[in-house]
This record gives sequence, structure tokens and C-alpha cells, in this order.
Amino acid sequence: MSTSTLRQPRFIQLYREDRAAVRAELAAGLTESQAFISPKYLYDALGSRLFDAITELPEYYPTRTEADLLAEHAPAMAALLPPNATLVDLGAGNCEKAAGLFGRLKPARYVAVDISVDFLNSSLQCLQRQYPALDMLGVGMDFSSSLTLPPEAGAGVRVLFYPGSSIGNFTPAEAVPFLRQARAAAQGGGLLIGVDLVKPAEILEPAYDDALGVTAAFNKNLLLHINRLIGSDFSVQDWTHQAFFNATLSRIEMHLQAVRDVTVQWPGTQRRFLAGERIHTENSYKYQVPDFDALLRQAGFQQTQVWQDARGWFAVFWACD
Repeated sequence: MSTSTLRQPRFIQLYREDRAAVRAELAAGLTESQAFISPKYLYDALGSRLFDAITELPEYYPTRTEADLLAEHAPAMAALLPPNATLVDLGAGNCEKAAGLFGRLKPARYVAVDISVDFLNSSLQCLQRQYPALDMLGVGMDFSSSLTLPPEAGAGVRVLFYPGSSIGNFTPAEAVPFLRQARAAAQGGGLLIGVDLVKPAEILEPAYDDALGVTAAFNKNLLLHINRLIGSDFSVQDWTHQAFFNATLSRIEMHLQAVRDVTVQWPGTQRRFLAGERIHTENSYKYQVPDFDALLRQAGFQQTQVWQDARGWFAVFWACD
């Protein structure tokens, strides 16, 4: 097949940034008694690259553990998953995790979903050259708020793939409606999802506060992103990264903590932060296997299968009707 006749991936941009709405959302969070910023704002261009670096760190076990699970149990997964389905990759990023499943799952179509197709473009172009016969679609959408896929994603059975334990960014109460949407979007197929499990704090906390300080840079870069979005004057020197396991709520919490009294201004308002005051930037909930299985069933899935690593650190669930 000549270069000129190679199949090209298609792209659909459903997400349109509403700058006024973004400014209002961020200002509302920053002026709450407990200030917070949604973790989706961690992922500007630099933030995405820093997160890729985090996945290479020795302390950050989830990516490696999940990859080993997917490789080891791929034959068993392929035996359960519907053949010739559309593979929908939620939060696709560089698409590498889903591409590792192509050989076993043999999907009829690959749909890569992320908040911006710009980030997907080069990855999908490269992937299309490796799999020239596979129909590929990139969809730019914020699926955390709505998981209604466009008609171009196809009318047949779908396997939704949500790796990386990103479901942990939702509270359990928020996870159930998201999982219900995933069940509906699967159109009779199912959901393959990575879930981080509860483990000792001495393992969990270094994964979110590494010795090299890459996660600290990832968290503090959020402030520079916010400056660009709302015209604020955060200085990264005024803040330090904090990450700890909240055993009561079974979640890792990430915060930015003021190292001194500081006043932050943005158009129309300002806020005084006292030394030690925090901005809550991310949660990552950790589950026991029976508890997450119960969430899947609460969302309407009738059948579940789980694979765990030997240490019991991570799980991959398959859920279907």
C-alpha cells in the first residue's frame, strides 16, 4: 500500500472550551473555605508530559503493575470480551495501553477519547501506520461530565477501556453514575477498567510524592496553568506539594500548601492564603475488590471478572450484562 493510499484516522472535536465558564469554575473553587481546583486542570501540555515522566518513576507502581496484568491475562480477557467489537479508549493519551490489546482483542474499530484531539493526533497517526487496516477515530470530549459518544463511534457492541485507575479521581458516589453511563455506552458490550487497591501508606504515599520531586512539579505546574486561564498571579515559590493517604476516606489526597502568607489576585477578586493553608488539587480513591465490584453492580452490570497481581496492589475488572 502506497503512502498516498494509507488509511487516515478521523478526528471529531466535541469539547469546546468556554473560557467564561472555566474562569467561573476556577474562581468558585479558589474562593471556597477549603479551596480546590479540579484535577483535570493538571493536564496542560507540560502537565501531560510530567505525568508521563511520573509513570516511569520507581515509586509509581500503578502503570507497571497494570501493564503486567494486561499482558499476563490477555488470553483470558480476550476469551471473555466480545469479538470484533469497537474498542473505546477513555483518556487515551498516547494510546499505548490500548494498542497493546490489539493483537488479542482484534477490534473492528478503535475510538480514542481524550479532552483534546490535538494531543491524540500524532499518536493516532503513528498507530494507524502500524495497523493500516484498522478504522481509527479520535474524539475530543470531556467524558467526566458526559459519556455520550458520537454516531461516528459506530452502532455495534463496544468494549470501553478505562485503564490507569483514573476512576479513583471520582468519589464513590460520583463513580456510580459514571459507570452507569459506561454501561449504556457499551451498547451490550462491557467495561474493562483498572482499579488501584488499598495498600499500606508507606507504598501509596511515595507514589504521589516521589524522591525526585516530579510529582511536586506536576502539582505546582497547575498554578502556572491557572495563571494562564484566569490571569491570576500565583507564584510556584509560595507553594509546596503535599500528598498523603486519608485512611478514613480510603484516598490519596494531593494539595498545594502555602509556605508563607500570600495574597493571590485575579481579575475581579483576590484571596489571602495564610501560611499552611491548602488548595486541594486531586483525590485518588483506593478500593477493596468487593467494594468496587459492588459499585459495578450498583451501576447495573450483571457479570464481573477480576484479575489481580500477586501482591494484591492493583486489579483489572471486566464488567458486562
